[in-house]
Amino acid sequence: MTASLPHETPQDSTSGSPEVEYGRSAEGFLAVRVGVTAFAMLPARRGGHYLATGWRLGRPIAEWHRADFYGHSGALADEAEFRSMVAENADHQREKRALGRKDGRFAANTPWAASQGATLYADGVVCHSTAGHGGFHLSAERNRKVHPVLRSAGGWYEEDAEWAIVAVTFPHFFTAFERRCAERTVKDSWPDAWEAIFGTILQPGESREKDRRAFEKAHAHDWVVASAITSKHQPGFVEVVATLGGKRGPGTEERRFLVPSDEYRIGRFGFVIDEARHQVYGGPSDFTGWR
Repeated sequence: MTASLPHETPQDSTSGSPEVEYGRSAEGFLAVRVGVTAFAMLPARRGGHYLATGWRLGRPIAEWHRADFYGHSGALADEAEFRSMVAENADHQREKRALGRKDGRFAANTPWAASQGATLYADGVVCHSTAGHGGFHLSAERNRKVHPVLRSAGGWYEEDAEWAIVAVTFPHFFTAFERRCAERTVKDSWPDAWEAIFGTILQPGESREKDRRAFEKAHAHDWVVASAITSKHQPGFVEVVATLGGKRGPGTEERRFLVPSDEYRIGRFGFVIDEARHQVYGGPSDFTGWR
């Protein structure tokens, strides 16, 4: 999974470092105010907790409610991880203030739509936002500094993943948190480019794209699940449709199998059928297309 451009927390310019205040909400969950941003450790539906975000909650923390939070920023292992992420965000906000970015309007027709607002990171480095998407634009001079294997001819870099190309090219314009996100994004999305630029070989677990390629090579002749549904005809089992190597498209051979419900876990790149254990299934189906 690639990381989108880290959320730009609205800045509170009254202080060099954001105030950090912990407390318990009206419903008893752990929460914290970091400048104008609010974080909460909320219980997840299937157990555990996740990091929730809010903005400009002016009331005391003891009066906050779950409904005040709208953002979902990932699962939390425990309170220690929550506090670590809060501290990281406080550092991120402090560093971002020190960088002196300027918000404003820069007339531009981006590849996504007309710019509705922009942030100037430095001369020739502007991040535009539009009604639906956004990203960076680099001047011709700045763009020439991007490594050729990652360079966009027009100098535009969208916000979902390509923003990281800008960050690894000009790390001094980004916070430590943003640099870590950018490094992970480039390794995950463009591992060949990362290896060529930095003269290193990414090991298993260091790049999602390389791991995906390795999985596909290792299981090219195995049945990999393409879709699954809890079976109503065979209680305790998941009915799956699998293809060789997980391939999809017209003319692809498909087979159905039954997998015990307590065993079925999708995994990073798909569930691999064990033909010695998982039964080929030809009975009544819960898939509409197989009825």
